[in-house]
Amino acid sequence: MTRKQRRLTLIGVAGTVLLAAVGLVLFALSGKITLFVTPADIAAKNIGPGQQIRLGGLVKVGSVVKSDGAAVRFEIEDTVKTIKVTYAGVLPDLFREGQGVVTEGKLTADGGFVADTVLAKHDETYMPKEVADSLKAQGHWNPADANKPKPQ
Repeated sequence: MTRKQRRLTLIGVAGTVLLAAVGLVLFALSGKITLFVTPADIAAKNIGPGQQIRLGGLVKVGSVVKSDGAAVRFEIEDTVKTIKVTYAGVLPDLFREGQGVVTEGKLTADGGFVADTVLAKHDETYMPKEVADSLKAQGHWNPADANKPKPQ
């Protein structure tokens, strides 16, 4: 075998090993990847009950209902559709109505959503990238509004 043939063989073997490693990683993560969707995407993508997803949008004003204990019910909207969310746990300090939020959890058979985790914005101008992109795609995003403080 010449030097050139050995080099090409080594490159081919290294490429095959690399492709196999990437394939194994993707296969291992295939059941663990949680994709972001908006309330309107749930119907459009035919997402069924029990599937783990990330649901994001704006917390509908006037929809937050805190019950005894740590249970909270609220609605997430994306200017097209609204979905009711139930969460049992402590909400982030910055969680409030009219603000961007991303929740992780599962859809219920009745069309609601049971959240395991609630992620809220961290300052007055922040909105999760997925929520901002969704609002931009729907034509409801105004970058000037993102820098204005929200009324309390």
